[in-house]
Amino acid sequence: MKKIVFLFLIAITTLTSCGQEVKKETKQDIISVILDVASYKEVVVGKDLQLVDVRTPKEYQEGFIDDAINIDFMNQKTFNEAFNKLDKSIPLYIYCRSGNRSQKSVALLYALGFKEIYDLKGGYSAWSRQ
Repeated sequence: MKKIVFLFLIAITTLTSCGQEVKKETKQDIISVILDVASYKEVVVGKDLQLVDVRTPKEYQEGFIDDAINIDFMNQKTFNEAFNKLDKSIPLYIYCRSGNRSQKSVALLYALGFKEIYDLKGGYSAWSRQ
């Protein structure tokens, strides 16, 4: 049942994002937000927060957002271990190359106990174009 709720949240968030900040809440107070590049930049640049790049280490080495840590979505064992070390009670900011892996990560992160997750629309590709 939880998986269905998470997939529903992802689908609704993706369909309604259109570059605007979109919040969806459930009875469990789970928040998933997709931010456009300008909004994401305003929130993350120069701030002390949990910022995670879920691309592969090779992609990460080719360029990343300052202060982002790399937790590879493709390696599920280390993915779960690394995210379990982060603070689930504070907001989490994630991104990947295009937005696909980070959106897939959202459902996994909810299952790990994260309640407030912010994703970069268009991923690092959109970030690096601006």
